[in-house]
Amino acid sequence: MYKHGIEVEEKRTAYERPLATEYGVQVIIGTAPVHLTADPSAAVNRPFLLNSFSEAEAVLGYTDDWSYTLCQSMYASWQIFNVYPAVFINVLDPEKHSKVQEEKSVSVINHQVEIEQGGVLVNSIAINQGAKSIVGMALAGTALVGDESAAPALVLDEDYIVSTNEAGHAVITLLSTGKGYDLEELKVTYRYLDPTMVTEEDIIGAYNMETGEETGIELIRQVYPLFHVSPGLILAPGWSQKPNVGAALQEKCSEINGVFRCECVLDLDTSEITKYTECGAAKKKNGYTDPHSIVLWPELLIADKHISYSAVYGAMASYYTATNGDVPYIYPSNKLLGVDGATLADGTEITLDPPQAAYLNGDGIVTAINDGGFRSWGNNTGCYPENTDPKDYRIGCRRMFSFVANYFIRQYQQRLDSPMNRRTIDDIVNSFNIWGNSLVSQGMCAGLRMEYDESENSEEDLLNGHVKVQIYLAPYTPLEYIQASEEFDMTTLQAAIVGEEE
Repeated sequence: MYKHGIEVEEKRTAYERPLATEYGVQVIIGTAPVHLTADPSAAVNRPFLLNSFSEAEAVLGYTDDWSYTLCQSMYASWQIFNVYPAVFINVLDPEKHSKVQEEKSVSVINHQVEIEQGGVLVNSIAINQGAKSIVGMALAGTALVGDESAAPALVLDEDYIVSTNEAGHAVITLLSTGKGYDLEELKVTYRYLDPTMVTEEDIIGAYNMETGEETGIELIRQVYPLFHVSPGLILAPGWSQKPNVGAALQEKCSEINGVFRCECVLDLDTSEITKYTECGAAKKKNGYTDPHSIVLWPELLIADKHISYSAVYGAMASYYTATNGDVPYIYPSNKLLGVDGATLADGTEITLDPPQAAYLNGDGIVTAINDGGFRSWGNNTGCYPENTDPKDYRIGCRRMFSFVANYFIRQYQQRLDSPMNRRTIDDIVNSFNIWGNSLVSQGMCAGLRMEYDESENSEEDLLNGHVKVQIYLAPYTPLEYIQASEEFDMTTLQAAIVGEEE
């Protein structure tokens, strides 16, 4: 085309390079739109360590329909905070959580048909061009059974192809070389995913004694053996408001693989808890009182879409871990969340002022306030106010204790099975203390050191290859309250007046 004039084109926003974390890794359990992947069955009940939005989209699928709950964390992790990696576990199984669409007639427009039903499993689509009815289609994707006199069914890649449009809908395109190119109507059957069929039991998962297979939350055990990553935060957006799921997440925070520990992020149910004054009692009723739990209320809004607070909080906490030397000493409170509002499940807007937010904090609940943008607000874990041990109830302290334990295990596991002598012990203690001093010098904690006490190590223990060392850790508590007093300075006023008279 001949051009004469000025033209301006817009390019997509170039996001900053994502930040990497090793000790703030999220492990997220939920449902994904696996119908948008090349092999839906391969994405079920397996942990995936993912580093980018595009990788997540390819492996698990992505849609703006956040009833597929893992999409909430994909969006929060890479569209709001841009931090990686994260481990995703999808429990939505096409074999269990799908329905069959009975044969229906659809109109062909420009040799194409768009199936507006969401979640269509492309490989299950079957098309008949005859007028005779189809008796049925098996769930396993077997051929359609029809009257022998009916016109032959159309064949994929011979008579038609199937693609997915931006809305996530399946689009059937009739090929000009196929036998159905000029048809104006098709008879179509297919299977489609139904996320509402997923249950709490699917999320919680189980260990099959006969097959050895693990599902749901039980798969957290595989994260370290598969990826050499210890979980930093575990969450299940859209599910953790259910007490049984929350209890399972809390139970998994301790002794992962027998040694690791982490924190879990739990939501309170905003369809039932509609007042901030009700949250404390609901938290106790749900049993969300573990020192490793971070309890949140209410939901959040991005544009006009609801998103679980846990999805945003998990990504935000991971981000601030990555930006601060991969050490979780920064309290994830008073941090911008990158959202547009706070809401209940029914759409009622929630606007808390500082005293109301403080009320929730006093019940051991983290909330959100609007102060130049919506911010996280709260420093206490779910065990507060019953438990006032700072290593348990302060989120930053609790995360630091988990972090130091996980760091020690991961860094010094390579020293196991070394010769049992004093030099080996001194090497471990000295190198750990060098690392501890570096954290102190950077202001990440007030103190961190290791000591070896001979009196605590008997000859029998040493002969058996057992050594005890003591770690002393002093994380900083948060600057949570500042009080200033002001008074009328009469002396200054009098001096000013006298000066004016002169």
